[in-house]
Amino acid sequence: MHIRIRGTAAATALALSALLPATGTVAVAAEATTAPATGTEVTGRVGVEYFPDPAGEGARTRVPADSPHTQPPTNPRQRTAAQDGEVVPIAETGPTADRLDVTIIGDGYTAAQQEDFLQDARAKWDAVTDIEPYKSYEGLFNVWAVQAVSQDSGVTGDPTQDVTRNTALGSYFFCDEIERLICVDLDKTKSYADKAPATDLVIVVSNSTKYGGAGYSGLAGDYGYDGVSTLSSDNAQSTLIAAHEMAHSIGLLADEYQYDGYGDYPGDEPAAANVSKLTADRMAAQGAKWADWLGETDPSGGVVDTFEGGDYYEYGIYRPTANSIMRSLATDQFNLPGREAMIAGFYRSANALTPLRNTASKATRFTRLSVELADLGPGTGLSRPQLRWYVDGREARHARGRTSILPAALGVPADRRTHKVTATVVDTTNAVRSPTVRNLSSNSATWTVGR
Repeated sequence: MHIRIRGTAAATALALSALLPATGTVAVAAEATTAPATGTEVTGRVGVEYFPDPAGEGARTRVPADSPHTQPPTNPRQRTAAQDGEVVPIAETGPTADRLDVTIIGDGYTAAQQEDFLQDARAKWDAVTDIEPYKSYEGLFNVWAVQAVSQDSGVTGDPTQDVTRNTALGSYFFCDEIERLICVDLDKTKSYADKAPATDLVIVVSNSTKYGGAGYSGLAGDYGYDGVSTLSSDNAQSTLIAAHEMAHSIGLLADEYQYDGYGDYPGDEPAAANVSKLTADRMAAQGAKWADWLGETDPSGGVVDTFEGGDYYEYGIYRPTANSIMRSLATDQFNLPGREAMIAGFYRSANALTPLRNTASKATRFTRLSVELADLGPGTGLSRPQLRWYVDGREARHARGRTSILPAALGVPADRRTHKVTATVVDTTNAVRSPTVRNLSSNSATWTVGR
């Protein structure tokens, strides 16, 4: 995912490093001293995360970047299919520069099944955005469906390992001899993802009722976007795989599970917001990590504290809650520190405010200045944006909430000087307690106003 810092000063971006890592993926940072690293290597293998049990914890391995099951690019049935490569908007909420752009690609759908794919793509995105905080911030996403026409219907390895199907992206179960791990050909996936107007994250929906999926991360250097999630189309539990995997790229969250036998955490304080070497007492004393949430009732159950085990290690590393979606798929809930990190990620890569007049062009006192606000979504009230107007740094309180106004009505004086008019939207959600994240959620547009 391309990290796009908008509407904040550079100092704010630097200050985030105390809470969030500066890289585009926490998976790389987390795995530097733990599980095998993500990203491509000369061996042609990449790191993936998978969930062998649909209600259990995750695991990591390395798999080939290509697939033995992709169809030839000159397949005549594919080339004559008008739908192949066609892009259909699932949710177009604003300019790509101001949005997180998710591209959903279907695999194992024939030319006659492309409407089925579009229905599945919509259903999967609806299911992801039923989960908070995606639900309250779905207006910060554009979602594009890219149709990939396959010669065969279905997925290799479904229902058994001996079943082979010829598909556009080469989706297959039993990847690396692991039944529930669905792998794809990453180059083929990119060839379709590049057809979308913009791509920050990719979801591959594989045509199957069988539970399975995977998460690739740390791909930005080779593919231009950070993450690819794979999941089966007609298995409800597989949706949680995408919700979990996207959180690595968007919220820079670490995995909260551990491996038996990994022992003591050997590294420095991790950058991810949801794991720490600090006990609750030390965290509270330092005001670090999730200190502001300690003792709060958590949507995942219980209260926020420091629970030993996480980031793949058993000891010397703590997570905020006993369970969360970053630990296992037994729950669809992000814990409170995880939600806050996700909201930071939404605003790091997207804007809730878009100016409708070019801010580089000079305005007069009677030039109408207008902005468009993202419709952030129904949610459960997590998102609470407030629009305010300022003249030379002083708020014009009477203009709160207005999306279009004349500078003269804001109080810009009729003198020979130039003045700065700024529209600012601030998310006042109670799901954010960190001042750094609160500042990040502020998006602004400023015009120079003359006579």
